[in-house]
Amino acid sequence: MSVIRASACIGRLHLQRWTHLQVIRPAAVPGYPSFQASTGQIKRWYAGTEGNQPTIKAVIFDMGGVLISQPAPIFAAFEESSGMPAGLLLDVIRSSGEKGAWQRLETGQITVEEFGKEFSKECSEKAGREFDVSGLLPHFEQNFKPIHEMIDAVQCIKAQGYKTALLTNNWKHKQDDKSLLPINPEMFDVVVESCQVGMRKPSPGIYETCLQQLKVKPEECLFLDDIGRNLKGAKDVGLHPIKVDNPNQALNDLSSYFTFPLQGFIEGTSAPRKGLEIPTDSLKSHLKTLGMTSTDDAINIRQYKHGQSNPTYYVGFGDRHLVLRKKPPGKLLPSAHAVEREYLIMNALGKHGVPVPKMVSLCEDTSVVGTPFYLMDHVKGRVFKDPSLPGFTASERHDIYQAMCDVLCRIHSVDINKAGIQEYGKHGNYVSRQVKTWSKQYKASETHEIAAMSKLMEWLPQNTPEADATTVVHGDFRLDNLIFHPDKPEVLAVLDWELSTLGDPISDLAYCGLAHYLQPDFPILRGISGCNLSEMGIPTMDEFVTQYCQNRGIPIVTNMPFYMAFSFFRVAAILQGVYKRSLQGQASSQNAKAAGLLAEEMAKLGWSFVEETPPPSTGGGFSRGGRVPPKRNYSMWSNSRRQYSTQVKPGLLASEVSGLSERAQKLHKQLQEFMQEHVYPIEATLNEHQNCEERWTHHPVMDTLKEKARSEGLWNLFLPLEADPDCKYGAGLTNMEYAHLCEIMGRSIYASEVFNCSAPDTGNMEVLVKYGNTQQKKQWLQPLLDGTIRSCYAMTEPAVASSDATNIQSDIRQAGDTLVLNGHKWWISGANDPRCKVCIFMGKTDLSADKHKQQSMVIVPMETPGVKVLRPLTVFGFQDPPGGHVEMVFEDVRVPTENIILGPGRGFEIAQGRLGPGRIHHCMRLIGMSERALELMVHRVQNRVAFGKPLADQGTIQADIAESRMEIEQARLLTLKAAHMMDTVGNKVAAPEIAMIKVAAPNVAQRVIDRAMQAHGGAGLSSDFPLAMFYSWARILRLADGPDEVHRRAIAKMELRKNILK
Repeated sequence: MSVIRASACIGRLHLQRWTHLQVIRPAAVPGYPSFQASTGQIKRWYAGTEGNQPTIKAVIFDMGGVLISQPAPIFAAFEESSGMPAGLLLDVIRSSGEKGAWQRLETGQITVEEFGKEFSKECSEKAGREFDVSGLLPHFEQNFKPIHEMIDAVQCIKAQGYKTALLTNNWKHKQDDKSLLPINPEMFDVVVESCQVGMRKPSPGIYETCLQQLKVKPEECLFLDDIGRNLKGAKDVGLHPIKVDNPNQALNDLSSYFTFPLQGFIEGTSAPRKGLEIPTDSLKSHLKTLGMTSTDDAINIRQYKHGQSNPTYYVGFGDRHLVLRKKPPGKLLPSAHAVEREYLIMNALGKHGVPVPKMVSLCEDTSVVGTPFYLMDHVKGRVFKDPSLPGFTASERHDIYQAMCDVLCRIHSVDINKAGIQEYGKHGNYVSRQVKTWSKQYKASETHEIAAMSKLMEWLPQNTPEADATTVVHGDFRLDNLIFHPDKPEVLAVLDWELSTLGDPISDLAYCGLAHYLQPDFPILRGISGCNLSEMGIPTMDEFVTQYCQNRGIPIVTNMPFYMAFSFFRVAAILQGVYKRSLQGQASSQNAKAAGLLAEEMAKLGWSFVEETPPPSTGGGFSRGGRVPPKRNYSMWSNSRRQYSTQVKPGLLASEVSGLSERAQKLHKQLQEFMQEHVYPIEATLNEHQNCEERWTHHPVMDTLKEKARSEGLWNLFLPLEADPDCKYGAGLTNMEYAHLCEIMGRSIYASEVFNCSAPDTGNMEVLVKYGNTQQKKQWLQPLLDGTIRSCYAMTEPAVASSDATNIQSDIRQAGDTLVLNGHKWWISGANDPRCKVCIFMGKTDLSADKHKQQSMVIVPMETPGVKVLRPLTVFGFQDPPGGHVEMVFEDVRVPTENIILGPGRGFEIAQGRLGPGRIHHCMRLIGMSERALELMVHRVQNRVAFGKPLADQGTIQADIAESRMEIEQARLLTLKAAHMMDTVGNKVAAPEIAMIKVAAPNVAQRVIDRAMQAHGGAGLSSDFPLAMFYSWARILRLADGPDEVHRRAIAKMELRKNILK
């Protein structure tokens, strides 16, 4: 295998699945009779929604009449066969009220068996003669039909990442107390059944229960039902209703909310991702040249979700079910992503007893789909992603692993000369060449030093086996790359031949044993380490090796630890390639960046075999037991917990977290854990996003993190108790309590937004809480609190010294019931973000008034005509997307007079009220940045040698570390004192301390970060570490929070006033 091709093969860990696992469609389902609403009613419900499409996060489906047959026609057929008057059943259901048998059945008060007797009595009384309707529900269960088009739509919607729910009026049987669910519940994130929750549609409570479980707002959710009153109930709760008269109409209405097709679902796929779409017309033409036809000329193309390398698609055309695998778009290395080799090897092996999909064609004409590709038959069967095989008996697991071993032996037993593939790779010295190949590829994709990889690159060449056999090697052979027969332990196809070549077969044997040394919850690739394999029927690694050797008739392998170390080394190199390629935007999987971050853990596992301390493979084997090498406690983007140099007992001024309230301590712990688990790991991803072409749009991972933070209660922590005493809007924390949390957030420049605690939104929200009227709060404060929009604050002007707010020249004039705004602003943070929907504008309304009563603040929607962004400004070369810091103009911008905040002439007052708490937030974030910078510095100097000894032993370095620690402690205590005084004596009395910390914190941070950068050398200036960005923010805040000189002037004046000569 060539060096270049090896580098491009970036490992598919959650493989692309080329199978169609059938949708489960058991028999029987309940529903609800179709009480129709008029067309006029439905139209009135939708009035006002056209042209204002909501942001949808979830879709809720009814069952009867939506996913399966309507009950009413089936009931009518039962009436006819039983000699009952037409319409009797529905008439009884309508007229019997909440105490009727039908209603009690659906709320779980009675079971199906009890219902038959009670409902027979009600029907007999209504008809005036005896009728036995105990067979009604069994009749329905035997005659309903699934509506496959709608089920298909559910799966397509869920595959695109939207939440789905089943909300049904249902019933249950007496014998097992279980409801009837003929629809596979795994299609839904939430299933709510009336008989289980004791409520039925259209009761508001059942809709609210579903929304709570989905964790979405009503306005973010669609609801499909065939019954008018159920739709009205949903509308009243705030859901967006869609009436289902027939599948085609419903799908047409539903599709208007989405940009992807709602038909053609295939397990493990989604609609082709952006940039990876397939041109349908040219592909159809190509298929026709191969003799394929379709009566309606329709083609279904779905992209398999997983895989890190060559994009793979399901293609349905006529009666043919195919898989298309192609090279990715963009510039590639000459031999990278060689789909031609995959086609060649599978085509050859399929003729010599190795189970592979039937190959259809290879097309190297790039005009068809943009890059070379091949087609093969789509194989239906089972793929086992979990090597522990849950749900199987010990005997079944044994047979599955036996089949895996057998097919591996068949691959290695192919006569390469008879198969005509003797030139498929080099002969001999395979492992030695592979070590060189992957070492070279690792070095080419290295983004930071991994100690275990360095050790393996030195050790492996020195311990390579002297001789090795030459066979076909798969290169990525493991259980989840096999398609098994739907019913038997038989391998129908071996997938993913991208890493295949000629080489040492024992490397395949070791590779398929990786799972024995990975934990069951290991990210991306699950393992079985620590499981009781003997009890489960799964062979230990030693037993699997013995079985393999006996099947092939070769001596028992005695140096498996070497091959295991090599396998983990190779995976680590692949993952590092995944990571590097994801930064370049070429990896095909959405999880590529996350996969690459596991490289270091894999390298450590590989080195553990050299040290003879691999993780246990329970049940015996050559692992020798031992311990799992400890996880690293540092990274390039250090995130370890700081240790204060001073320990203070709990008191009124809580200098330590232990001095805070129990609730605040819990939030502090939650926040630390959230940062550790979710924020630090994605910093590099967000950092790369800030430098890509799409940088002026926010990264979707931010939405995911914000949703998670909100669900965990880490949301809107910033609003001080003094401003929100009833805790109506925020978390109800004091400034002191929040200061400790804010320091944690400051350790990452991205963290504040995750928790909806980032400027300028925090200041703007506090302004609206304190000074906004009811309408302003409803229209703008609530969306900001919800995190659905962003905002900006327009005060600073290029023509005047804006540090003195009385200099502001922007003009606000009243014209009837509107305000006309004109002004030139700059350094308006966040205004370039597409999510920025509102601006708080400061200008002058009355030049004749006192100089501190000339200013007013006005709410300006960003889409208002006349609001123009001129350019994004750079700070030390940073643009800080997606929000940025912009220069903008307001030219004859007209807004209603009610948009003024608090009233004319109150702008300076509002500005002063806005400054205090927000600036304490900046100061505490700066302390967090400083702590992290010092941690990075300490780690760096302990791992770098200059002039014959570690940098940490140099006297100047030690002095810098000591100076940084002292300055951080001083700045923290002063900041906490200011926060404490704001809580206890108010912002006005605390003004000197607030001014002091505005000067002290950014200056301390700047010096601490500067020392850390100096210790890192050139690396400290790069984006590989957060130091350069930290430094720029520290320097920015010496101006953004008001110039140092202004604060020093204020401090001096206050100090002089205290000591005026009498």
